[in-house]
Amino acid sequence: MALARYSKELADQMEACVLIPTYNNAGTLAEVISRSQSFITGIIVVNDGSTDDTAKVLDSFTGITVIHLPHNKGKGNALKQGLEKAETLGYHYVITMDSDGQHFPEDIPYLLSGLDKTSDTIIIGSRNMYQSSVPVKSSFGNRFSNFWFRLYTGISLPDTQSGYRVYPIGVNKIKLFSTKYELEVEILVSAAWRGMNVKPVPIRVYYPPGELRVSHFRPFRDFTRISVLNTILFFRAFFYEIPKRYILHLIRTPFRTSLKRAFDDPKVSPVRKASAIGFGVFMGIFPVWGYQLIIGWALCQVFKLNKVLFTVAAHISIPPMIPFIIFASYKVGALVVRNPMRLVFDKQLLTIESIKNNLIQYIVGAILLSIVAGLVAFIISRILYSVTHKRRKSV
Repeated sequence: MALARYSKELADQMEACVLIPTYNNAGTLAEVISRSQSFITGIIVVNDGSTDDTAKVLDSFTGITVIHLPHNKGKGNALKQGLEKAETLGYHYVITMDSDGQHFPEDIPYLLSGLDKTSDTIIIGSRNMYQSSVPVKSSFGNRFSNFWFRLYTGISLPDTQSGYRVYPIGVNKIKLFSTKYELEVEILVSAAWRGMNVKPVPIRVYYPPGELRVSHFRPFRDFTRISVLNTILFFRAFFYEIPKRYILHLIRTPFRTSLKRAFDDPKVSPVRKASAIGFGVFMGIFPVWGYQLIIGWALCQVFKLNKVLFTVAAHISIPPMIPFIIFASYKVGALVVRNPMRLVFDKQLLTIESIKNNLIQYIVGAILLSIVAGLVAFIISRILYSVTHKRRKSV
């Protein structure tokens, strides 16, 4: 009783409500609502075109807000409708909860306690996905989603697919295109890109036995939509969001300051610093002219390498150095390709075939040269960092 009273007071203080989207879960919906009413006052239920007894179940409750949608359009659309209604009613935070009984309303106070009132924070109720009752497909899907979320945002989360969340009402300002299950992935990635904090809080979860479990997830259709969404997010992350964030960081922080921090950062091991430098030299020579920084920044995000050190090293390909790099690439390529050709500058000898052969020789040579130069830069940087590190320890 004390926990329930504390939960209601906390929810009222933070102006929070519960949002429950539901579709044909009449068998579990009543218990979910009644248990939730013990821990929070504001409850919004979105009936997403249910064809069972959901409407009758909802009619039996008082003190809740109900939205009846005439047709089933998916969980994502139901969440959008509920979030808009919560904003209209003046709530500042929305706790989303599934209606199938897997989430424990008793965990509401723990989720709310994780909020930081001074910033926009999304709380993710993180499930223990290693317990025996968790379906194999859910466990696999969660690991798959966690990997892509980390790739897009650089943030590691243990459970990106949990539907038990707390959203600040500000998420309504994010333009979202998904309407079904995949919206929960899109909203999380988009919020992280906007600078919102994403914080995991451990929760309990209950999966009923297989014969009692109700799931509206359609593997082929829903995985197809998720794959399409991941493709869109991938290109947006690698070619816009990650480069934009790093460029803004460079603008806001003097480059000399960033460089000094990168070289002197005690939290980063000499190996990782040397790796960033070696990778920068590799990408500076690798034959993807014009895209070295964009691709490199994205990969630095994935492998958690310092972008400043990478950027400095990648500038081995500054204009004065380009002729030397191209010449060296052709020379290295000549050691590998069949019938190597010299550089042809005589217009009368310039044919499609000669250009093609020269291009292949250059690409092969540039790839080999980038690998060797990257390894050499890594080894030299590693030695220098180790010497510097030992001197600092001895002082």
